[in-house]
Amino acid sequence: MKNVKGGLTVLKEVMDRLPTSEKKVAKYIVTSPAESVLLTAKTLGEKSKTSSAAVMRLCKSLDFSGFQELKVRVAADIQSNMDATEYVDIEPNEEYSDIIHKMTMNTIQTLKETAEIIKTSEVKKAVEVLRQATSIIFIGFGASQIAAQDAAQKFTRIDKNVHCYQDVHMAATAIATKGQNDVVVGISFSGETNEAVKLMQLAQNNQVRTISLTKYGSSSLANIANVNLYTSTSKEAMLRSGATSSRIAQLHMVDILFTCFASEEYEDTLQHLDETREAIRFLQDN
Repeated sequence: MKNVKGGLTVLKEVMDRLPTSEKKVAKYIVTSPAESVLLTAKTLGEKSKTSSAAVMRLCKSLDFSGFQELKVRVAADIQSNMDATEYVDIEPNEEYSDIIHKMTMNTIQTLKETAEIIKTSEVKKAVEVLRQATSIIFIGFGASQIAAQDAAQKFTRIDKNVHCYQDVHMAATAIATKGQNDVVVGISFSGETNEAVKLMQLAQNNQVRTISLTKYGSSSLANIANVNLYTSTSKEAMLRSGATSSRIAQLHMVDILFTCFASEEYEDTLQHLDETREAIRFLQDN
């Protein structure tokens, strides 16, 4: 089923990266969502001191089918109050119970926002590319390395030929020997991690198929990749450890990708998971 929420989430995600006229429209919608969904493109352009053309360009920048989709998604946000929760930071010497609650709510908000911006069509493309792949290389550095390793572990368990490299030179060497039947999945929250971008470009030069996993919007990594998967921008609290929200969003997206893949190859996946569980049990029993 097509996602009919996330209009306000997407607007907030890309606000700072929009051209001036489109940013004016986006700000007006975010500030006055209930009014905006009742306006025509022409009237919204006038209210935001732009034009109907700017409204339509905004819809294109958001990758929406048109103004009607934008209004439907914003209206759904209003009805469900999805935009009501804000990210919260901890305080000095705060009660542990309060910290637990705040971190839990931040995580929930991150997952909700990521779910709202997922493009099912891109997930389907990614799954099909992975199904056809002779080999898969997952790349990620810093906190994104955690998501890359998690993805490699999951797909290894279902008999895919998978590699994940922490050393950029080893990754480059491996990618240099790959071709059209292979896949490189680049994970970078910003989409601007130099090592990941360079490796993705190397993959493209070798005609290796590529998938990116970045925060929502345009980035160097996403612009190179054949298939783009996105997470929420995951507005981090000021006091954080290891990009908490963005890491969780990436791991969640990896889980979604893996389970969608598993659904397409259900029987084989179950068999391989049973075999790998048995192997671990063998080690534990001996």
